[in-house]
Amino acid sequence: MLTPLSIMEGINEKIRLIIDHFALNNNSFAKRIGVTSTTIDSITSGRLQPDGTRKKTKPGYDLLQSIITEFDINPEYLFGENKQMLRSASILTQTYAGIPQVVAVDQEGEENVVYIPIKARAGYLDGYGDPDYIETLPSFKMPHLTNGTYRCFEVQGNSMVRTFFDGDLVFGKYVEDFDDVKDGRVYVIVSKNDGIVLKRVINRIKERSKLILKSDNKDGNYPTYTIDADEILEIWYVTMFASKQMPEPVDVYDRLHDLESKIVLLQEQLRLEN
Repeated sequence: MLTPLSIMEGINEKIRLIIDHFALNNNSFAKRIGVTSTTIDSITSGRLQPDGTRKKTKPGYDLLQSIITEFDINPEYLFGENKQMLRSASILTQTYAGIPQVVAVDQEGEENVVYIPIKARAGYLDGYGDPDYIETLPSFKMPHLTNGTYRCFEVQGNSMVRTFFDGDLVFGKYVEDFDDVKDGRVYVIVSKNDGIVLKRVINRIKERSKLILKSDNKDGNYPTYTIDADEILEIWYVTMFASKQMPEPVDVYDRLHDLESKIVLLQEQLRLEN
């Protein structure tokens, strides 16, 4: 965990890196933010002490705010662990708006649903933007899936058991912007490092440039984890699914069936007695 002192020491170094990034010296940098070069010297190099050592000055809030405003610096770069120095670069990472790089259409130009079975997952990560590869995948028309681009993914594993099972098919609508990701809903996330995963999502893109991914299976083997925005290739909101698993009868239905059976038998007995 970062202590306040270690954070401030990190900020001193990051200010020096910002100066280098813009090819400035301490004097020119100081002029841009309205302070003296001596102030910047004391922050980046430190003030000379009687014993010959140098003690770096902690930058104040107003000075930091001036740097953020003047150079469009990402505050998370200064105060957190985000590696994106420029705010514009951070925003660029978070704006993933648009449509999938490739869509499948029929002879009438209407979009088809592309099906990604388990065996095609590895290839999909390399070929999701390749028209020739997408053409090799099965595609079909689903009349109820309109007003968007849809993909069908075969569920792999048991991390979402209680909701989805291994081998189920989920139909996802392409999410055009991170802002459209709603807390608590289920999405297929396609990412550089984790591949294709089906998870319940908490959106923390604006605050931390991350999504929180949760499993519905609560047996302890599927911990919650986060994924950085710049790792995400595609997001698909699950709107429909098909399953081979027939749900077990609920107890209340069992009791109703039993009561109904008793009534039918009683009616039959009364009919015979009369």
